[in-house]
Amino acid sequence: MQERSILVTGGAGYIGSHVVRQLGESGHRVVVLDNLSTGFKEAVIHGVLVVGDSGDPLLVSRLLREHNIETVMHFAAHTVVPESVALPLKYYGNNTCKTRNLLECCAEHGVEHFVFSSTAAVYGIPEGACAHEDTATRPINPYGTSKLMSEWMLRDLAAASTLRFVVLRYFNVAGSDPSCRIGQSTRNATLLIKVAAEVAAGRRASLAIFGTDFPTPDGTGIRDYIHVEDLADAHVKSLEYLVSGGESTTLNCGYGRGYSVREVIAAVEKAAGQRLEVREGPRRAGDPPVLVAEADRIRRVLGWQPRYDDLHTIVETSLRWERNRAY
Repeated sequence: MQERSILVTGGAGYIGSHVVRQLGESGHRVVVLDNLSTGFKEAVIHGVLVVGDSGDPLLVSRLLREHNIETVMHFAAHTVVPESVALPLKYYGNNTCKTRNLLECCAEHGVEHFVFSSTAAVYGIPEGACAHEDTATRPINPYGTSKLMSEWMLRDLAAASTLRFVVLRYFNVAGSDPSCRIGQSTRNATLLIKVAAEVAAGRRASLAIFGTDFPTPDGTGIRDYIHVEDLADAHVKSLEYLVSGGESTTLNCGYGRGYSVREVIAAVEKAAGQRLEVREGPRRAGDPPVLVAEADRIRRVLGWQPRYDDLHTIVETSLRWERNRAY
């Protein structure tokens, strides 16, 4: 019988490519499905790359059948919060409807395990300082809602079948492969550390602070930043958990510590040894003032131990990538 494989949708993108690399280094057979709308073929350094759309049921069914897929890791999505506010149907069409098509194919072909790339945006503006997995889900933007709807579909399919899943709710992902093989190359990126590193590397003229009147100590938004390498490791450990018989679960992916926008900019300036050109502007639609993870469950359930839990390390790897990246 053909060896079982893992299908990674969106595996040429920022987070997906880091997961694919770690899976390949661990000896897994990987098939990457990516339409390259925001991903890069050069970022896929392990496995087989198939250029196509995760919402195409004929293509997905063929890949599941031909490669004997046991596990699907689903990253393919639009992820820009302000854009989701301006273009909600784009996000529901891509993030929700195409996930529905993918799940139907998984059900038809007996896929056993599903690891889903979700987001802390499902919490909206949580009460208290931190969001834990049982915090009420009240997304305040279409991006978060589109992901939450996908979580519900996955939950209901698992209840009606033998499929088991891990939903990983990301907080703010940043950093790059410390060896600079792959990194965050998204065009016109909006993630703060990425943008600040681009300014420091001379790729942008300035960066903006969106909102200086939040109810926080310095008036700027506070977020929990997680290094992409630690996040990728959480996906590998999720796979191991499911293969060993683990029950379906939902886990926060963060460190449980928040930094303000001004603190992050100061860290980038320190690492770069230069001042950055910074502009202050109004809040963006859909941005909560504080979003920090309560992240004990992922450590307990997966045995996950982060290795890059340090803002300086996150910033330094981001800056090194921007100064050296080829694409």
